Amino acid sequence: MTEAGSGSISIHVNVPGASEGQDEVPDSLIREGVVLALQDEGVEEGELSLTFVDDATIQELNRTHLGHDRPTDVLAFALHAEGDPPLGDIYIGLEQAHRQAEERGLSPGEELLRLAIHGTLHVLGYDHPEGEGREESTLFRRQESLISRILR
Repeated sequence: MTEAGSGSISIHVNVPGASEGQDEVPDSLIREGVVLALQDEGVEEGELSLTFVDDATIQELNRTHLGHDRPTDVLAFALHAEGDPPLGDIYIGLEQAHRQAEERGLSPGEELLRLAIHGTLHVLGYDHPEGEGREESTLFRRQESLISRILR
């Protein structure tokens, strides 16, 4: 686990099973995206934990919490009460993110950034429809705007 704070924003990035020096998660890019998403929403205080997991783990979380028996790319859980600073857990399917990056012709780092921001926006209360219209939702527009600001 690694930790970094920006003011009173605390971000924890966890990659279970990753050996020192063999971490395939672009830690600083992920932190930059999450902090930007929080600050852009006016958040000055909060704590998020991002955990990057394999297909089996994210499938089990997806089945347990949403009733979908398949791997997914990101699951986000807001743990704070309304009006309290954001507190949340975000799980990102590392293998699924790599497949999506390849399908979309993106670098794995960009797709991981996208999913980290996506999960952060969910913790902040953003949602989107499933299926048709998903990419036109406010969440997706915010996500892509943030990504373009970081990767410009």
